[in-house]
Amino acid sequence: MAATDELTSIPALLARNARLYAGRPAWREKEFGIWQSWTWDEGAAEIRGIALGFLALGLNPGDHVAIIGRNRPALYWSMIAAQMCGAVPVPLYQDAVAEEMAYVLENCGARFVICGDQEQVDKVIEVQDRLHLVEQIVYVDKRGMRKYDHSRMNALADVEAEGKAGHFRFEAELEARIAALTYDSTCVMLYTSGTTGKPKGVVLSNRNIIETARNTSGFDKLRPGDDVLAYLPMAWVGDFIFSVGQAMWTGFCVNCPESAATMMTDLREVGPTYFFAPPRVFEGQLTQVMIRMEDAGRLKKAMFDRCMKIARRVGPAILDGKPVGLGDRLAYWIGDKLVYGPLKNTLGFSRIRVGYTAGEAIGPEIFDFYRSLGINLKQLYGQTEATVFITQQPDGEVRSDTVGVPSPGVEVRIAENGEVFYRSPGTFVEYYKNPESTASTKDAEGWVATGDAGFFEEKSGHLRIIDRAKDVGKMADGRLFAPKYVENKLKFFPNILEAVVFGNGRDRCTAFINIDLTAVGNWAERNNIAYSSYQELAGHPRVYETIARHVAEVNASVAEDAVLSGCQIHRFCILHKELDADDGEMTRTRKVRRNVIETKYADLIAGLYDGAASVATETEVTYEDGRKGAIRANVRMMDAATVTPNRTPDRRAAA
Repeated sequence: MAATDELTSIPALLARNARLYAGRPAWREKEFGIWQSWTWDEGAAEIRGIALGFLALGLNPGDHVAIIGRNRPALYWSMIAAQMCGAVPVPLYQDAVAEEMAYVLENCGARFVICGDQEQVDKVIEVQDRLHLVEQIVYVDKRGMRKYDHSRMNALADVEAEGKAGHFRFEAELEARIAALTYDSTCVMLYTSGTTGKPKGVVLSNRNIIETARNTSGFDKLRPGDDVLAYLPMAWVGDFIFSVGQAMWTGFCVNCPESAATMMTDLREVGPTYFFAPPRVFEGQLTQVMIRMEDAGRLKKAMFDRCMKIARRVGPAILDGKPVGLGDRLAYWIGDKLVYGPLKNTLGFSRIRVGYTAGEAIGPEIFDFYRSLGINLKQLYGQTEATVFITQQPDGEVRSDTVGVPSPGVEVRIAENGEVFYRSPGTFVEYYKNPESTASTKDAEGWVATGDAGFFEEKSGHLRIIDRAKDVGKMADGRLFAPKYVENKLKFFPNILEAVVFGNGRDRCTAFINIDLTAVGNWAERNNIAYSSYQELAGHPRVYETIARHVAEVNASVAEDAVLSGCQIHRFCILHKELDADDGEMTRTRKVRRNVIETKYADLIAGLYDGAASVATETEVTYEDGRKGAIRANVRMMDAATVTPNRTPDRRAAA
């Protein structure tokens, strides 16, 4: 299908779907434990009613409408309704604190805010008097809202009802605004995660969204009968392209879980055919599987281990349609009946035709585990400014160490310094109110600097990403320093949730480690180790011994790479707290803010390099209710076993 003059906006695609797929399910939502469903024609009617209601409230063309809340049909409908009115939807992260919201609301100048529930309303009210910009707050969930001042506040259901009641007054105006939308009209504005500074508003046009949706849907042969689970933050470009762009282009169904806490249960109930998750989701699921198998009986554990050995050996080849011996095929078929099939069903992956992971590098062992089960998990590489897709892995060409070939319609080149550049129909229009950043990111010919360093393999033509270009540096002796390369290897271990490696300009590398409380806590329980907090468990000597073994394994692996062998970890410490977005240490998409961490934990970094056995530190933290506090700890520093260039282990055993 090619874009035509009639299909140059999301509302135009909605109208087409309501006509072609009228009775097919378009949105589902689980609430109070019950799945509710809306067909395309029912959803179109809801959206039109909301758009008419927005006109009644005075929404003007060009206005920015902030959307805040968990994934639910009513908020997706509000985004499309805003587009119908010629306005620009601006989704925000629902877990953002009031101050973070204040910056985005002020920067985009939002007059309208659509909130999912009372919690989001309270955060807007907290900053509303200071900003003096927000004129209308509309909320979806009425619980707890009865005693609020409703002079400038309305329930979305009431707005929709008013719009439908006054449709004779607003129909002509709404039709005129829909007709005025073009391929170059703004479709959505999404804010970057702000890894190195304040978030920037990325303006994406209808052309960006629809061309990307068309090209990538064709790449993976997505179809109207597919199901996707909409659980990622609505403020993230990935959710918008999957749950709005591709959903509108192909006509597949968007399923919204009841809450983050029930996501895994809802995933099993939906059984999506098209699924995306960052590596941490797949890592978390695998951790849970391994924990359960550790607690399983001897016979069940032996059967699992034996079947998984067969799966790892031949599963990916069978998935890719490569020749496999009859005996191995029979053994795999038996394993599928006994282990792989039930396990996929438990995980909610029984129906997946296409699965993707991106955002961070996923561990080869983790990646291969899922593919060995027969799950078509692939990798893609992208960013907000590209409308997600820069490269994708084609079926049959899937590997854990590359991110695939350029997506349809995308051009990619590598600069002399190794930085990856791209241009495509999905290339963003501009950074909102930031022409300087726009000019420094996108040149006159449309090439965008990704900020990542990488190279194309000569034989396969696949792209390999090394690290963030700004993070790649040199050790004191001139050897290459690529922290993300080592951090990803560390995070391959279920016990390690996060890692931050230091060493640029220094004679050796050191690291901060965050343990995974679920995995390490389960291990502690099995070994009768008592603890009362993350801090206490993180400082336990046996936990340090376990992490030291993991670091030693990573060092041995890093030493095998002649170019990056200087990035071995010589000393490390286990942080006394988890890195947290509320404390400014990570973005809302869980990307580490290195500059913040280097400043905040300068005393611990100094201790790693000056040979201290431990460092007494005090760290400010933010509690869930927004209050500030401080935690004190005596953080232990530990030497790690390294490997010399001739691969002889350094005898300074971790102790």
